[in-house]
Amino acid sequence: MGRLVASCVWDATPELIVTLDERFGESTDAYVNGSQVWLRDDGPGGVALALAMGVPPAAAPESLWEGLEAFAAYGDELEPAPLGQAAAASLGIAPRAVGLVDHERIGDAWERNPGEVSIVALLLEQLEG
Repeated sequence: MGRLVASCVWDATPELIVTLDERFGESTDAYVNGSQVWLRDDGPGGVALALAMGVPPAAAPESLWEGLEAFAAYGDELEPAPLGQAAAASLGIAPRAVGLVDHERIGDAWERNPGEVSIVALLLEQLEG
């Protein structure tokens, strides 16, 4: 078992996507697995803007996002409850699940089956299981 890290997860919903764009803007991180990347020219701003305006986006939100994870980074030791409270306060949306996760186990599952496993599902399995 790897190190357990405080984490909270949200399902990707139009409300969450619009809120992320309004409060935090464009993503500055890029990950090849697509878990939190905007690899298209029309996302997230184009999709979030369309959702906010109530018009059909260029791409279905579920084709770009499955969910959002916030976790204690840089080896910081943080309890799950304060992380969940701070994240909910920052977003104005409570996470679906809060707890401890083993990112190493999730990474191993991804490497064994790249593109065939859901990182969000693996997170939720640990948090809600």
